[in-house]
Amino acid sequence: MPLREKPDSAHGYVAVIATFLIMMLAWGTLYSFGVFFKPLLNEFGWNRTITSTAFSLSMLLYGIISILMGRLNDRYGPKIVISICGLFLGLGYLMMSQVSAVWQLYLFYGLIGVGISGSFVPMVSTVARWFKRRRGMMTGIGISGAGIGTIVVPPIAGLLIVNYGWRTSYMITGVVTFMIMVGIAQFLHRNPGTTRLPQSDSKVGEVDINKLEACRIDFRQAIQTIQFWLLCSLLFCFGFTLQVIMVHIVPHATDLGILDTTAASILATIGGMSILGRIIMGGVSDKIGNKAALNICFILLLGALAWLLFSNRLWMLYVFAVVFGLGYGGFAPLTSLIVAQLFGLSSHGTILGGAEILYTIGAAIGPAIAGRIFDITGDYQVAFLTSAFLIVLALILVTFLRPLTCKRGKT
Repeated sequence: MPLREKPDSAHGYVAVIATFLIMMLAWGTLYSFGVFFKPLLNEFGWNRTITSTAFSLSMLLYGIISILMGRLNDRYGPKIVISICGLFLGLGYLMMSQVSAVWQLYLFYGLIGVGISGSFVPMVSTVARWFKRRRGMMTGIGISGAGIGTIVVPPIAGLLIVNYGWRTSYMITGVVTFMIMVGIAQFLHRNPGTTRLPQSDSKVGEVDINKLEACRIDFRQAIQTIQFWLLCSLLFCFGFTLQVIMVHIVPHATDLGILDTTAASILATIGGMSILGRIIMGGVSDKIGNKAALNICFILLLGALAWLLFSNRLWMLYVFAVVFGLGYGGFAPLTSLIVAQLFGLSSHGTILGGAEILYTIGAAIGPAIAGRIFDITGDYQVAFLTSAFLIVLALILVTFLRPLTCKRGKT
């Protein structure tokens, strides 16, 4: 009969709270890029392709470094990883306050990309190891912090820019980000590892959760499977679409004659609804399975993008923001859950980090391509249509995802 041991559950809930706060700060500041976008254009006279490429570079580095951060988290735990990333993130924003040339813009936002790499993969991987029966719900609660950050931080950044200018605003962002992230890191504890978690219901959606603890698929084995590359392709489509919207929705709204502060509230609405999406879909995935939950999210995203193509009034953009936010937020906790379902937990952080590379390649090229499309055509319609096509492709890819047969190891 299996032992029924209690884990140090307090550490698990601390991990959820820490994930919430780190996601709120890291992604809230990152998504403030759209608020800083036009002040940078006005200061230096750059076009939208040049400026949005800085965000794209940060996303690319985020993906590349995420696999390293996932590996470090598997081996050493989240405390050291989050401390290092908090240092890079704070330094990147501090240096942005001194930018005066394009190469500096790219270099400093590159530092920000390195810092962001510690905010998602290590944290959701840590939460996944602490919880079994409520893994989806706890992951959703933790990463809902990104939605809160998107609500709170961009409007604050906008007010700081109005009152103190964009340089001082970046300086404040850097100091606050460094202090909070490094401080939170000190409360994190290493994953339970071989600690026996309490017995629970045998099923979560489609997969036996007790088997996940014994799965021994490593990163090298994972990348040799078609399932890994299907997941990567799906993440590419999502990353492209998400960052096209998060970087360009505010400039798009102001192009329609909407005031800057009101346009920022559209971004905040996406963040607000993403909170509901993360929490609701994290719990729903525990009930109906991850694939069904993914399909719901992609249908919401597709509907939102189709609506956006015809939206030319403020209320229509708010409707878009509500539906898109639900779909985007709902997708966010599912990535970690899908990796656990397909490949188990033995190398969860490393595999998740590897899959995130394709997400970030999409996230990197999406904003740059959208900026180039605008520079050529004078609007974002082609960019939005391309994003809708990629979501249709992602819906098709979901149907081919299948869990692998794992090698059982010692528990």
